[in-house]
Amino acid sequence: MTNRREFITLLGGAAAWPLAVSAQQAKKRLGVLMSRAKTEPWKSQLMIFTQGMRKLGWIEGQNLETVERWSAGDLTRTEDYATDFVDMFKPDVLLSQSSANLAALQRATSTIPIVFLSVEQGFVPNLAHPGGNITGFGNPEFSIAGKLADLIKQMVPSITRVAFVFPPEEPQSRLFLRAVEAAAPALGVDMMAAPVHSTVEFEATLARLAGEPNIGLIFSSTFPSLGVKLIVETVARYRLPAIYVEETVTTEGGLMHYFNDPSEAFRLAPFYVDRILKGTKPGDLPVHLPTKFKLTINRKTATALGIEVPLGLLVTADEVIE
Repeated sequence: MTNRREFITLLGGAAAWPLAVSAQQAKKRLGVLMSRAKTEPWKSQLMIFTQGMRKLGWIEGQNLETVERWSAGDLTRTEDYATDFVDMFKPDVLLSQSSANLAALQRATSTIPIVFLSVEQGFVPNLAHPGGNITGFGNPEFSIAGKLADLIKQMVPSITRVAFVFPPEEPQSRLFLRAVEAAAPALGVDMMAAPVHSTVEFEATLARLAGEPNIGLIFSSTFPSLGVKLIVETVARYRLPAIYVEETVTTEGGLMHYFNDPSEAFRLAPFYVDRILKGTKPGDLPVHLPTKFKLTINRKTATALGIEVPLGLLVTADEVIE
């Protein structure tokens, strides 16, 4: 893994990043396809990227024209946006968040450069030299699923079963599921798959899981079509301990979160977009994997569930919500 300084050095050193772009340079077009609704914290994350572009001399309305689209987890909308970007906007570079968005853009174009964020591995043949028209910033290896199972087991040592709740339409879910299944025996827990297709099915699934003894839940997605509030309220109603990959869930009342810090990719992505706009081929830029991870615990939720948070988790947590 590389830190931010090593990352910049890999791309040619700080001297390669001037703070100004020639006034004579033609205006470039950037298409941004976000996988979430246009709400916090994702608006702030995208602002991190925008500010990074400004520091590299790319000023909106002067030498850069940006079009944003927010799919909010709607796969049909995602396909429409991907087609519109390619056929109508014709960007010089596309910035894509999530595996589903990247897959849709790949179906729409094999030539326009794409810089991806928060994408599972498997989209490029080689991380060091991805080739083709895509590169970017991936999610952790699927082995992190074992860490999630271990953490929920640490939180509630009596857990003997772990249910992996996931949207089956997301391509990475099956790989995540296999990783959880592989980790379960070493942790002394039984693994249960719990695919969810709809709001009605989500309610029925949690009702069923609540009837299982000594069970904990792992969520690999916040199911954009369901919404964080519905997920947290339903899990709380059935008094189920759960761990999530998205941090915003804990601020809404989820028990705990562990995953990489998404802001790392949004801070580094401007360097890749800048290089591509200046002529570098995306396939020559290595895929960067995350180096920063965060553990968040909502102690108030733990108390409501009758859970006394182990001291070992409290001292290792990056944030504890009281």
